[in-house]
Amino acid sequence: MVFSSLLFLFWFIPIFFAVYYIVPARLRNTVLFLGSIVFYAWGEPAYLILIFISILVNYLAGLGLAHRDEETAPSVREKTIFILALLFDFGMLFVFKYTGFFVRNINAAFSASIPDPDLGLPLGISFYTFQIASYVIDLYRGKIKAEKNILTLGTYLVMFPQLIAGPIVVYSKVSDQLHKRNITLSAISDGIMTFIVGLSSKVLVANTMGLVWKDLESIGYEHISMPLAWLGVAAFTLQIYFDFNGYSLMAIGLGKMLGFDIPRNFDNPYISKSLTEFWRRWHMTLSGWFRDYVYIPLGGNRKGKARTYVNLFIVWFLTGFWHGADWNFILWGLFFFVFLSMEKSFLAPFLEKHPVIARIYALVFIGLSWMIFAITDLSALGVYMSRLVNITSIGSADVIYYLRNYVVVMVLGCIFSTPVAKPLYEKIKKGPAGILLHLLPLFICVCFLADASYNPFLYFRF
Repeated sequence: MVFSSLLFLFWFIPIFFAVYYIVPARLRNTVLFLGSIVFYAWGEPAYLILIFISILVNYLAGLGLAHRDEETAPSVREKTIFILALLFDFGMLFVFKYTGFFVRNINAAFSASIPDPDLGLPLGISFYTFQIASYVIDLYRGKIKAEKNILTLGTYLVMFPQLIAGPIVVYSKVSDQLHKRNITLSAISDGIMTFIVGLSSKVLVANTMGLVWKDLESIGYEHISMPLAWLGVAAFTLQIYFDFNGYSLMAIGLGKMLGFDIPRNFDNPYISKSLTEFWRRWHMTLSGWFRDYVYIPLGGNRKGKARTYVNLFIVWFLTGFWHGADWNFILWGLFFFVFLSMEKSFLAPFLEKHPVIARIYALVFIGLSWMIFAITDLSALGVYMSRLVNITSIGSADVIYYLRNYVVVMVLGCIFSTPVAKPLYEKIKKGPAGILLHLLPLFICVCFLADASYNPFLYFRF
C-alpha cells in the first residue's frame, strides 16, 4: 500500500485513525502495530515473517544487553549477543539485497554458473534494518535502556508512516513517545496539512517530472539532443526530490497525527553551495545514521588526514551500496567521495568566496550524480553522458515539445525546492485561506490518482 493511493486515502486512513483515536491510550500501540502490519501485508504479505523474526531476535538481544552502561566494559557474553544480533540484522539485508549481485559478478568474473537465487527485495528492508540496528548498537553503548515490552519494540520497528521508505528514526528519539504521547487537535491539524503538502509534492510535481524521464527512456538516450538531455537531468533532479521529500513529509504528517515527532529529512538541498552542504540537507536521517554509526566509530577526522579520507571512502562506498545492489550505485557513492574529498582538501575556500559559482557548481554536479543514480546500465549511462556534451545536436527542436508541456510544473518545482515560498505559506496556512490552500491541491491530487497509471515511489526499491 502506498500513501499516494485512493485505497490509502479513503479506506486505510479513515478506518485506522477512527479506531486509533477511539481506543484508550494504553491500547494505541496495539492498534498502531496491527494497523502497520495490515499496511505492510497489503503489498507484501510473504515477507511479514522477516519482520516478526527481526522483532523477536532484537527483543531477546535487548534483554541480553539490558544491564549495559557507558562506564563498564562489555562482558564476553554481551559482546557475543551484540555481534550475533548485528550479524542477523545485516545478514538478512545482505541475503535478500546483495546475494544476486555477488552471484552475477562471480559468474561473470570466473565464467562460473552459480544459480542466481533471484530473491525478491522485501519492502523497506534497508530502512528497518538500519532502525533496529541503531537500537542494538545504542544498547551496547549503554546510551539507552532495553525495551521490556515486545509490542512496544515491534511498534517502533513497523510504524507504518516510515516503515517502507523512512525517514530513518532511531529508537532513542522516539522511546519516550512510544510509552506516552499527547495527541492534540493542533498537532492533528498540522499533521493533515503537512501530509497534503507531501502528497501534492509527490502527485503533482514528482509524477509529472517522472513522465518526462520515462519518455526519454522510451525514446532511447542515443536519439535525444543535448538540450533535451539537460532537460532530462533537470526533470529527474526535481522528480527524485519531490518524490522522496513528498514521502517524508507525508510520513512526518502522519506521525504528528499519531502523536510522534518524526525527524525532518530534507532542508532545501538544492540551494546548497557545495556537495558537502548538499549532504547536510539531503536525506538527513541517513547521513546522520552513517555519521553516528560508521564514520565516528571509525575515527572520523580525529586520526589524521589519511585516515579521514579512508573513513570517507568507506562511508561513501557503503552509502552508494546501501541504495542498490548494482555498480552504478557504488559509482554514485564514490562520485560523492571524490567531490567531498576535493572540497575538504582544497575546494571549499574557493566556493565560500564565490557563492554564485558555488551554487551553479553544486546544481550541475548534483544533477550529474542523479544520472549515475538513475541509469543502472553503465553503457547506457555512457551514452547519456555523451549526449550532454553533443553540441552538434544543440539546434534540435525535440526539447520544444517538453518545454511547452512541462515548463509550468518545472518552474513551480524550482520555486518550491527553495525556501522562497515558505514564509508566505506559513502566513496563509494559519488563516481562513489555509483551508482552501490545502483542500484545492488535495482535490486535484485525488483527480490525478483516479486517472493516472504512473505513480511510482523511487525509494521503495531500496
